[in-house]
Amino acid sequence: MAALIADKYEARKAEVNERFEQLRANEEELNRIFAEIYNMVGEVPIEVEDKYVSVARIFDTAEEIPESYKGNRYVRTKRDEVVSLISYAVGCMFGRYSLDVDGLVLADAGATVDDYLAKMPDPANVTFMPDSNNVLPVTDDEYFGDDVVAKFIEFVRVAYGAETLEENLRFIADALGGKGMPREVIRSYFLKEFFDDHCQTYKKRPIYWLFDSGKKNGFKCLVYMHRYQPDLIARIRTDYVLPQQERYRTRLAALDDAVQTAEGREKAARNKERKRVSDQAAELAGYEEKIHHLADQMIAIDLDDGVKVNYAKFADVLAKIK
Repeated sequence: MAALIADKYEARKAEVNERFEQLRANEEELNRIFAEIYNMVGEVPIEVEDKYVSVARIFDTAEEIPESYKGNRYVRTKRDEVVSLISYAVGCMFGRYSLDVDGLVLADAGATVDDYLAKMPDPANVTFMPDSNNVLPVTDDEYFGDDVVAKFIEFVRVAYGAETLEENLRFIADALGGKGMPREVIRSYFLKEFFDDHCQTYKKRPIYWLFDSGKKNGFKCLVYMHRYQPDLIARIRTDYVLPQQERYRTRLAALDDAVQTAEGREKAARNKERKRVSDQAAELAGYEEKIHHLADQMIAIDLDDGVKVNYAKFADVLAKIK
């Protein structure tokens, strides 16, 4: 049955905020009890300040958060809730989570889709299948069949229904902020903000790693650390980086032809696009050399070494952790 994320959000907000007020009431009742036991009624504060209540409280926007809540690290906004939804969706794309079972699914070193299916109650009818090769491209357009934005939109469709898809995408985009149509806003979020939010959630120990060619967005992709295998980087190079380089070459050739016949504003627009694509192509050329070098090494990782040690092995080709 189709569902609106807006309705789910309002229900969660009501539940969370009710829990917040209940905990405050419980703590104040305890304060009264102890004040009476120790004959300190009127001498010690009974009321619990907003910033000291240690469970979540949700506001629609950061601007709505009263000054009295400043300093409460449990305060959340609608954007925080949507970011959590996106994080969960990415987890489902990698098989860490599933719409069919509760809790963690794939969290062992080198886990595969076969391991995922073995844990499903009905392997022949999985609600949402994880990505088969553990690579989700994050690019400024939908160049690949397993594009992360396309996968996310499919997740929203499967989880909440096709009938409400467009309204749900609008809700997500509005919560994230930014300009453009919902799909453009969501793509911009994955390109520019998802990894930073993920690093913040996981205290600078990301489990979803971002392979990143640089500021020109020549190429990016997400991989799941727990599904890493030594041939992963070689597959990123041959299945994604090299095809993307060919796309840029083809696009540049087409733009060269278009510039020759264009005039006025159209010519200026074509030249601007050509500069952007040329910069991306140049960035990706340098990145291909780095990733080629690592691919040949077939580096293994040990999850017991932790994120910090393993991430450092690929520092030249991964996004900086901020």
